[in-house]
Parts: sequence; C-alpha cells; structure tokens
Amino acid sequence: MMSFKNSLGGGGLILIVLTCWFNAKSSEAFGTFGFDIHHRYSGTVKKFLDINGLPEKGTVDYYSAMARRDRHLKARRLAASTTTPILTFYGGNDTFLITSLGFLHYAFLTVGTPAVDFMVALDTSTDLFWIPCDCTNCARSFNTSSGTNLKLKIYSPSNSTTSTPLPCNSPICVKPQRGCSAGLNDCSYREVYGDTSTSGILVNDVLHLGTDISPQDAVDHQITFGCGKNITGAFLDTAGINGVFGLGMDNISVPSILANKGVTANSFSMCFGRDGQGRIEFGDKGSPLQKITPFNLQKSNAYYNITVTQVGVGNNATNLQFAAVFDTTSTFTYLSDPAYSFIVKNFNSRVTAARYQPSRGFFFDYCYAYGASESTYITPNLTFTMKGGSQFNVTAPTIELSGGKAYCLAIIKSEDINAIGQNYMEGYRLVFDREEMVLGWKESDCYDAVSTKNPPRRNSTGSSPPPPPPPPSDAASLSSMTSGLVAVILAIFFHHFTIISS
Repeated sequence: MMSFKNSLGGGGLILIVLTCWFNAKSSEAFGTFGFDIHHRYSGTVKKFLDINGLPEKGTVDYYSAMARRDRHLKARRLAASTTTPILTFYGGNDTFLITSLGFLHYAFLTVGTPAVDFMVALDTSTDLFWIPCDCTNCARSFNTSSGTNLKLKIYSPSNSTTSTPLPCNSPICVKPQRGCSAGLNDCSYREVYGDTSTSGILVNDVLHLGTDISPQDAVDHQITFGCGKNITGAFLDTAGINGVFGLGMDNISVPSILANKGVTANSFSMCFGRDGQGRIEFGDKGSPLQKITPFNLQKSNAYYNITVTQVGVGNNATNLQFAAVFDTTSTFTYLSDPAYSFIVKNFNSRVTAARYQPSRGFFFDYCYAYGASESTYITPNLTFTMKGGSQFNVTAPTIELSGGKAYCLAIIKSEDINAIGQNYMEGYRLVFDREEMVLGWKESDCYDAVSTKNPPRRNSTGSSPPPPPPPPSDAASLSSMTSGLVAVILAIFFHHFTIISS
C-alpha cells in the first residue's frame, strides 16, 4: 500500500528557477549529453507569485486545464571509443516546465555562429527540431508575471557563417511532409498539428555542446533542423513559441543525428523525480539493474509504443493486453476500456474514504474526500506488467486537490488512445533505447548526477555562445550543487487556458 502526505496547498503557480548546472554522468561506452529538468513545484523552485486568472495548484480548474491541454495536443497525433567525452549543452542545460506554454518541458540551447540562444519545448512524440526563422508573425517575446518582457530570439541563416541549406537531393528530404521549395534547391518542410503548424526550409548549422568537466571545453556538432518561416496556431502564443526539440525515432531527430555521427549511443533518458527534479541525457543506455520491455515497431506510427500484458490493483491482477505510448508530453495517463474500467472499479472497491464530487465536467471520475482528522491517505498499489514480464509500479497513481479536501485517481478515460503520461512516470529514470529497441526504467530520485562548479572556458577557435542574462535581484537561494553558475530566473505564468481549452 502507498501512503501520501497531504502536501498540496494554495498559493498560485510558481517561479521557474533556471540555474546553470553542468552535470557529470559516467558512461560505459558512449558520450552522454545531459541537462536538468526542474518541475514548477520542485523544492528548487521556492518563489510564488500571484496573477489574475491563474488556477490555483490543486484546484479542479487547475487539473481540468492540464487535461484540456493533453486533449488538445493528442488531437494532433491521438560501440564507440571510451575516450569519447561526456557532453552537455554548452553554458548550462537546465530545463523546466512552463504551465503557461502548454505544460511542456523547455530547455535553453544555442545554435549558429555567432551563437543564438533559444528556449525550445521538449517533445518525445515529434521528430523535427525547429526554431523560428526570418518570420514576420512568430512570437518575439512574452511577459512574465512580474511585468518583465522576455525577448525571444529569431534565427536567420544569413546571419550565421556556419549555416547551409539542406539540398533537395539529401536522403533526409524524402518524407511526405518534405520536398523542394519553389524556385530553390532547398529542402522544405511542413509540420501540421490540427490548426497549428510550422513550415520553412531545413538547414545545417552548429549545435553548441560542451564537456561536463570543469572548466568546460566547447564541442560543436553540425545538425539538421527546421528554419520555421511560417508559424500558426498554438506555436504563436501557447506552446513551443520559440521552437520545438523533437525526440522521436525518425532520422531527422537530434538523438538520431548524434547517433548516426557516432557521437553518442542511439539512446536517451528522461528522469522525473518525485519532487519534480529531473534530467535528460543523450547517449544514456541506462544500467544493468533497469527493467526493460520492447518497443512495438510500427513504421507508420513510430512512437515509443509498448505492450502491457497484465494490470494489477492491490492483490487483484488480470491478464489484459493492450498497447500504450509512453508520452512525456502528456500531463496525465489516458486508458481505454477494458483496462480503464478494471483499474477504477478495483481501486474504488479498495478505498474506504467517501466519494468526493468535484464540479461538473471534471476529467477525473473517481475522487475521494479526506476525513475530518485525516492528514494522509492510503491507496492500493497499481502495477503494469509489460511484455517480457517486467513490472512497472506506479509510484503516484493519485493527485490531491488543493486545501487537503480530496484526492483523485489520476487516469482519464479515453475512447481509443492509451498513453502513459508524466504523472505515472514519476520516480523513474526512463531510457528510450533505440539501438536495442527497448524502454528501460529504474527508480530514481534524479539527484545522482554531479554538477560542474567552475565557469566554462572555450577553445580559441570558434565563437562563444552569448552569456546568460543576469539573475534578478530577488533570485532565490540555490542549493550547493548549483552554486558555481547562476543563470536566469524567469517568472512565467498562465493567464487562462483559452487556446488550449478551445
């Protein structure tokens, strides 16, 4: 049985704290790129601000907004040398989740010569890395809750001395969504997700990386990415407004490009700690102690799709076989029948607390009220047995509503798609191994990396990426692990979920 503390309270959404954090990660055979993920409610993020129209964390409106965001996004797709250095993004690789920008995780990275920095959304369900480029209608800034206007950079191939267009005869320029641009020999692309799209040309340019030793040496690699000249829909103001970093299986994704160049193993990991702290590492193949299950190979739908063979709730298990996508861009978990009905019925029969009825239209069907003197609650274990026999024990099957009044089983009923979302990945490091075609997982608190403590240095050749903006004067104190480099604090808040929920 699992015990949960009544830990959520009111107070609005949080300040996103970005810190330059260079982490050393051992690698048995390949270089590893890593950067940290800070959840908006992690212990690292201390400061809270108020904004009109912002749903309070833990409220029905708050969770409804996240579920509507999921449904909006799902509609668009319902043996190297041991001397290879361990690498990270040059200058710092903290990533963070922004609720006001689609509830996605974001990272700062730099491309081009001279280097230009971008704040890109991380997406395991898409392949292409693209950034706004010579565009007239793309987002140029967004306002923080403190009134600060954060300027967003725009890429221009003509301003980068290392940029070259990808020619039409490139092997990459063969997908249905790619082709030759009119009047030019440049490979064009178009990605459409419902009423949201990005289109332009593909270019080759430098992605700035660096060693994880201190002081840091720069290591640059040419990659192919989208120069987004035309941007519509949610990409203008709701999600991925400064670019999207695709982590899918196609050969256009950055993990695939790095692996094909022999820079890293064809694998990466993402970690979601129970306190929101996380990590993402390129080239990480996990550990011998991790559990694994094979990916389902579907050429027409190359997501990180696995097979569940058995579902257990408490001491009751049933053989239910269904395919599900491990999707780090889903806030919650979505299951269709019969799996959904088996879980909720068995869960409900084992919970002694009284049912709690949220407002009409709430996405969770099974919620429970705290007793008058209760400060904790106990729920039955929820376990998925994967193809191959390994078990995935869900560490956080419920969410709490604010004020300590109630909690809910955090599964949303789906008519067709089965997706294991971020909430059920909590407490694990997930390894997306595209060489062995397996998903690996191992329990982790995501604090097992060592950060660099000294400022980076760059070799004399090449241009340096611009330094990060100085932190505001009211920056929160950072832990000793991040004391070496202080980066930027962004207060990014949600002003209503109008586009996501529409």
